[in-house]
Amino acid sequence: MKKLILFTETDKNKLLNKQSDKSKFGNYIHLITETCNIYEQLKNLDVDYVLFGIPEDVGVFANYGKSGTSKAWEATIKILINTQNNHFNTSKRVAVLGYLDFINELETVSTLNHKKASDIKFARKMVADIDKYVTQIVYDIVKAGKKPIIIGGGQNNAYGNIKGTSLALNKAINIVNLSPHFGFMVVKGRHNANPFSYAHYEGFLDKYYIFGIHENDTSSTVFRTINRLKSIDYNTFEAIEIRKELKFKSEIKRAVEHVSNSSFGIEINCNAIQNIASSEIMGSGFSINKARSFLHLFAKQKNATYLHISEAAPGKKNKAQIGLFIANLITDFIKSNGN
Repeated sequence: MKKLILFTETDKNKLLNKQSDKSKFGNYIHLITETCNIYEQLKNLDVDYVLFGIPEDVGVFANYGKSGTSKAWEATIKILINTQNNHFNTSKRVAVLGYLDFINELETVSTLNHKKASDIKFARKMVADIDKYVTQIVYDIVKAGKKPIIIGGGQNNAYGNIKGTSLALNKAINIVNLSPHFGFMVVKGRHNANPFSYAHYEGFLDKYYIFGIHENDTSSTVFRTINRLKSIDYNTFEAIEIRKELKFKSEIKRAVEHVSNSSFGIEINCNAIQNIASSEIMGSGFSINKARSFLHLFAKQKNATYLHISEAAPGKKNKAQIGLFIANLITDFIKSNGN
């Protein structure tokens, strides 16, 4: 597949700590050897989960945001590979594909100017092209009977996740999204704030639950749009964590009831999580432990179909912290989903 850079045995050995005693997660993962016939290779591979990265921040730029989400994959994979493999972690059930290479797009974006409407328009066209590659790889994984675990990029990549899964299953799918934003802005060029509106209007997204909307960051126009759609439900961060009007676990139950009757994807927008470097500075957010608990409670549902972790933007000082957080989410998903 064009754009796919495979994760190889050489890559793995470079990342494994030298003192590794064959007890690490990376020692037991599966790899594929060719970028063509992804579906056939995965179909014949005895795994349940397929991990790949999307190191891009074009979608963030296209919505006037700051760069950095392209770094999440690199920050995560080394930590994950060196995670302990034991009776809790079952890396034999995991294949690591590699990542989609958008270096040319990133170099192009670095020359663009947020203040120029023509540059924003051009960036949004690039996002639409990125969508095609994400859609194809997710389609191949799901069609092969595996569950994608997708790391990085902006939340714009949720569109390709949803479309690829929907096409593979031949039906619209449901989504639960831990996010301060609906991701449901107007359908006028692709970026990280409208993947769900595009997926909904094109018929790939059925039921949608947004967990933890930030009241101060959502316009009345978006609220009116959402409130008109019976297939969409939500709660707010302030109602749960600040005013304590709603209980976290009760809201999880309500969201589970909304999406879990059919195949659904789990989207985690790192902007929703306190003290995690992401594409926005939100000030407030759910704790890391709440985010992990959220994922566990959804991942254990039998219809949980994929996991996508987006908007993390690690820098030099917090690269290991972000990598550890995402690696924990990956293993949480695998452990919870298998039980």
